This record gives sequence, C-alpha cells and structure tokens, in this order.
Amino acid sequence: MGETLKRAISGAVYVLLLIASILYSTESFFILFGILLIISLFEFCNLIQVDKLIPIFSGASLYILITLLSNYDQNKTFHIPTLDLILLTITLAISIKCIFFLFDNSNDKRISNLSKYLYLLGYITLPFVFITKITFGVNNYNPKIIIGLLILIWTNDTFAFIVGKSVGKHKLFERISPKKTIEGFFGGLIFAIFAGYLISIFLIKPTAQFENKSILIWLIIAAIVGVIGTIGDLIESKFKRIAGVKDSGRIMPGHGGVLDRLDSVIFAAPFIFLFYKILYYVS
Repeated sequence: MGETLKRAISGAVYVLLLIASILYSTESFFILFGILLIISLFEFCNLIQVDKLIPIFSGASLYILITLLSNYDQNKTFHIPTLDLILLTITLAISIKCIFFLFDNSNDKRISNLSKYLYLLGYITLPFVFITKITFGVNNYNPKIIIGLLILIWTNDTFAFIVGKSVGKHKLFERISPKKTIEGFFGGLIFAIFAGYLISIFLIKPTAQFENKSILIWLIIAAIVGVIGTIGDLIESKFKRIAGVKDSGRIMPGHGGVLDRLDSVIFAAPFIFLFYKILYYVS
C-alpha cells in the first residue's frame, strides 16, 4: 500500500471516529477524548523519557474526576469561579512556561524532572479537560462547537502547508521546524479566519445572548487557533527535536502519533476557554 493511500485512509478513519463520537453523545465524546489523552500521555512520556505508569494513571484519574465534577455535579459546587479558575490559572501558567521553553536555547538538550511533570499536567492533561469544557459553550453540550474548532485547526494546518509549499520563502522558526514559513503561517491564519466566518454563518446557531456577535466571536477564535495553535505545534516540534524523533508515535500510519494531530488544539484550548469566559462575563 502506497504511503499516500495509507495516509488518506488513516486520516479518514481518524476524522470519522472523531465526528461520530462527538455527535453520538456527551459520554462517547468524553470517552474518546479520555482515550486520546491516555495515548498522548504515553507518547509524551516517551518524548521526555519518564516512567509512564504514574503520569498516565494520574492524568486519566484527574480527567475523569474533573469531568464528573464539572458536568455531573448537580449542585454546581465546583463550578466557576472555583474549580475552573484554579485549573485555568495553572494551565495558562504552564503554557507560558512552554512558550519560554520554546524560545530558550539553553534547554535544547535537557529538561528538568520538575519541568517534565509540570508539562505532563499543564501541557497535556489539563488542556484535554478544557477541550471538553469548551464544547459546553456557556450552558449545554453543543457538539458543533468542537467540530467548528477542529475545522479551524484542520483549515489552518492544511493551508499553512499549501501556501508555505507554494510561495513560502522566509522561515518562521528554522531552528525548530525548518519547513514552516512566514508565508505559510499567514496563509493558514487567513484561511482559518475565513473558515471561522463560514462556521459562524452555516454551522453554529448563536444563542440569543450572543446573536449579534457570532461572526466576531468565531473570527477571534479562528485567530487564536491560527496564532496559539501554531505556537503549540512548534512547542511539540521542540520536544521531538530534543528527543531526536520525527513523530510522537506511530499509531496513525502516515500521520505519526495522536499528539502530532492534536498538538495545536490542546495548546489553544485553554486560551479559547479563557476567551469564552471573558466574553460571558463581559456580556
């Protein structure tokens, strides 16, 4: 079987599995992303060379606990501004640490043990929690939100590659990702913003509270995906460069690992959740 055909088949299976689980029920969505979290933790443990058992058990347990408390706590005891605010503060702090890590030349060969476990918590585990939280918008489960977000990610990645390959001349971050170009970055961003406009018109039915702002909201989300998602992609590339590997795993023929497919969305998720909450309180 040719490499292109394998890549097409595995990509199609991946997309169909995601869409089916998201649309089928809230529980199937939680379960699938829980499984993806476990695989991502496994792959990331390989990248940073730590024992897998404790991180995977702890990460999965935290995901299950927070999901149950956030979405099945009838008394709403643990909702914003308590649990969500604490989790968001931790995640954004570690996300900022990840950005410093990306631009710091001094740590290209070694990551401290403390930093490894912080990254497991705030770069992998908690972002998966925020992906599930984003899907609830301001109230109830809305599968179109996560589908819209995935469309933005795929659009940004696809057109960043197409534009970069076609007209890209100026390297974006050659030391970490030699193939990424500035032209590709802006091409992906522009098409993602256009996709955000289409999503706001044809996919997402706005609530009465945000009816007049739906287009602007999705344009901003698309911009967050384009910028923050690209940073997330670069951060994962740095982890892979330090580990001396091309892909985070081999579970998806032609595409690498789960972390390779989700690096943009997991890094962008906490920032999108923060935007949602600011928007909600301002409105």
